[in-house]
Amino acid sequence: MPTLYIVATPIGNLSDTTERAKQTLAAVDAILCEDTRVTSKLLSVFGIKRTLVAYHQHSDDHDVKKILEMLKEGKSLALVTDAGTPGISDPGGRLVEAVVRELGETVTIVPIPGACAAIAALSVSGFPTDSFTFLGFPPHKKGRQTFFRDLVEMSATVVFYESTHRIEKCLDELNANVPARRIVVCRELTKMHETIYRGTAADVTERLKKTSIRGEFVVVIAPR
Repeated sequence: MPTLYIVATPIGNLSDTTERAKQTLAAVDAILCEDTRVTSKLLSVFGIKRTLVAYHQHSDDHDVKKILEMLKEGKSLALVTDAGTPGISDPGGRLVEAVVRELGETVTIVPIPGACAAIAALSVSGFPTDSFTFLGFPPHKKGRQTFFRDLVEMSATVVFYESTHRIEKCLDELNANVPARRIVVCRELTKMHETIYRGTAADVTERLKKTSIRGEFVVVIAPR
C-alpha cells in the first residue's frame, strides 16, 4: 500500500534527528520538502540520497495533483519541512487533507514524530500545559492588533511563533495588552545561541536589548 510519512526534522541541533526518521528518509521513493537545498544538506549529513520534490506554501493544485499521482502509483513518500514537524503552522497540513480527501484509505499516513519548537518551549516554560492554545504566527499586518487584543481573554497557556523582524513589536503589543502576565521567550531553540528569557514583556524586552534579537522565537504566555 502507498504510504505518506510525516517526518519531523531537527529545529537546530542535528542530533535531534531520530533513528526512525533516518531509516524512513533512506527507504522512501521520494521526499517532499519545503526547500530542496535545506533538505539536501540534512540528508548529506547522514549519507542519504533520495529524489527530492518541492512542496511548500506556494505549491499549487498542479503540484498537489503530481504528488497524488505518485501515491496512486504505489510510491512511498516522506513529507518534511525545513525544521520541525510538518503540518504545524506549515502547509503540510493542506497536503495531508488533500490525500485524505482524494485517496482515502487507499493510502496509509504515518507520523514519524520528533522536534517541534512549540512543544519544546512549553516543556521549559514552567506554565500549566494540561491545556494550551497554539496560535502559529501572528498576522503581519491585517488582524495583528486584534490578535494581541484577543490574548487578554484567553485563560489557558498560549504559545506562538514570531520572527526576528517582529519580535520587538510583538513584545510592545504584549506590554500594551497583557503587561502583568508572565511570559517565556525562547530564542534559537536547540542551536548554539539558544537563550530563554523569563519575566513580563517589559522585562524580556530589556534583556533582549542586552543580548540579541536575531533568530527564531517562540513566545509562551502564562494563563490568565
